[in-house]
Amino acid sequence: MILRKKTKPVFIGPVQIGGDAPVVVQSMTCTDTRNIEQTLRQIITLADAGCEIVRVAVPDREAAASFGKIRERSPVPLIADIHFDYHLAIEAIKAGADGIRINPGNIKREMMKEIAHAAGDKGIAIRIGVNAGSVEKDILASYGGPTTQALVESAMRTVRFFEDLGFTALKLSVKSSDVATMVESYRALSNATEYPLHLGVTEAGGIVASAIKSSIGIGMLLYEGIGDTIRVSITGDPVHEVAVAYGILRALHVREVGPDIISCPTCGRCEFDVAGVLDEVEKRLSGMKTYMKIAIMGCPVNGPGEAAEADIGIAGGRGTGLLFKKGKVVKRLKDKELVETLIQEIRRISGE
Repeated sequence: MILRKKTKPVFIGPVQIGGDAPVVVQSMTCTDTRNIEQTLRQIITLADAGCEIVRVAVPDREAAASFGKIRERSPVPLIADIHFDYHLAIEAIKAGADGIRINPGNIKREMMKEIAHAAGDKGIAIRIGVNAGSVEKDILASYGGPTTQALVESAMRTVRFFEDLGFTALKLSVKSSDVATMVESYRALSNATEYPLHLGVTEAGGIVASAIKSSIGIGMLLYEGIGDTIRVSITGDPVHEVAVAYGILRALHVREVGPDIISCPTCGRCEFDVAGVLDEVEKRLSGMKTYMKIAIMGCPVNGPGEAAEADIGIAGGRGTGLLFKKGKVVKRLKDKELVETLIQEIRRISGE
């Protein structure tokens, strides 16, 4: 059993991060925020997939104006992502932002002071989001680059600045595209503070590369009890980020949400389209919230026994197959009936 480090709780809208709250799954839109309908559709799609908080880029005044209209209709809390121009943070806060994300490397201290006052007046949290690409120049010079020490010093310097202003509704991140640097940075930051931590490997690449890097980096830290909220960064459709994030949480039993699908890798004896069936089942169960271990096996002889820990599963062969529960066969079926029968039974059990 993983014992998580208890951190100070903060709230993004009604969603608690830190304290005794579950690890929260976040993502970020990749649409043009000025396009209200397109951005809102992506937010709704993310929410349907299980995303609990969404970050939205606010690069200019037009985007800030659109942000408010998007927030009014969003089904989940929204964080405004701000770079360089503190006026945009103020406008986003006035427009109803549930949180603000700033990078200390590209916003001056006087500007941060204004953001802190506005956030404090509205009672919203700020994420100090340090990453390897935008650490303060003097810190970079001191350490010779975006090292673990540089990332952590940048975060803690900014924490002290906000604390001196009396603002403590903070969460922190120290992301890097290098997995080893990311892991060591979060370990050091966790030892240095009790503020909640947002985990992520930044610029992680496409689905496969990001899933590997994120599973190692985020997974190692979660296994050590570090981390209160996570984002898996994937180039392209952000809905994939949510699926991978929950996969990491399920694998470690940090949060058991959604279908945990296991399937055999297939071999020369396989006479059943395991890959095609797996793809169809994954698509049809997308967005399912109930935790259930589901098996898709390519051998009706050994499949039920090999997947005995699964709550429910199917095993296919040449033109025939089995529906089983906890390793016990409950029904023999034609291969064309397997997927539909499985889905119907899962829906019946889960109530979704």
